[in-house]
Amino acid sequence: MLRLDDHLGHLAYTTTGDGPPLVLVHAGVADHRMWDAVVPAFAAGHTVIRYDLRGFGESGVPTGPFSEAEDLGRLLDHLGYDRVRLVGASWGGRVALDFTLTHPERVESLAILAAPWPGFAWGEEMVTYDAAETALLEAGDVDDAVELNLDMWLRGPSRTWDDVEAGLSEQLRSPMRTLLLNQDVVGRYSQGPGAGELAGLSVRTLVGVGKLDVADFQEIARRYAAEIPGAEFVEFASAAHLIAMDAPGEVGDVLKEFLGVSGRP
Repeated sequence: MLRLDDHLGHLAYTTTGDGPPLVLVHAGVADHRMWDAVVPAFAAGHTVIRYDLRGFGESGVPTGPFSEAEDLGRLLDHLGYDRVRLVGASWGGRVALDFTLTHPERVESLAILAAPWPGFAWGEEMVTYDAAETALLEAGDVDDAVELNLDMWLRGPSRTWDDVEAGLSEQLRSPMRTLLLNQDVVGRYSQGPGAGELAGLSVRTLVGVGKLDVADFQEIARRYAAEIPGAEFVEFASAAHLIAMDAPGEVGDVLKEFLGVSGRP
């Protein structure tokens, strides 16, 4: 991977293909590799940019206060892109949305997949998960915390492991361990989500959610679709929370239609 050094550490990133820039921002339980199966659908006609958020994957842990949205802008400045197509998954979707709210002139189109809602009143399932993860990490049991997160975010609440594509859990296990080891310092320094008004968003937007995801995220997705003017809404029938891993072909098809491209130069 390539590397952008700055006063807070460094961001690791990769570019693939050639053409107009398309940025993919990973979920908060993964790293840039969650998009591996989606990239080929766009690399023939786009420069596909992926990076690891601070404290994830190969990016360094932050050494001071930082903004994920400002990091994205810093990376685009470094690469020389004034305007991009932007896709974000889960926490990466919120990062992409915050960047768009702050810099709408830099975003041609926005797609957010299973993004969280700041201050959302989480239901019992999420509260129970959070308490279990906290207890495991306080006990120093990172391995079981990884398994808990795989169950919650990859398998999801509506299926068994037999329903999950073989190999995906191994693909996620190492990225999850890294983020769990780093989440305290990331949480300490992250400035969190922005506070822009969705009603004023004029960028063309797609909101997606997996029909097998946690119920809270399905509700949140519908709320985003209702409050962002003109937003398109799509449900992915075979996907839980990590839509791009569960249904990469469908994600590619939906994004191509949304972006109005064929995937060729």
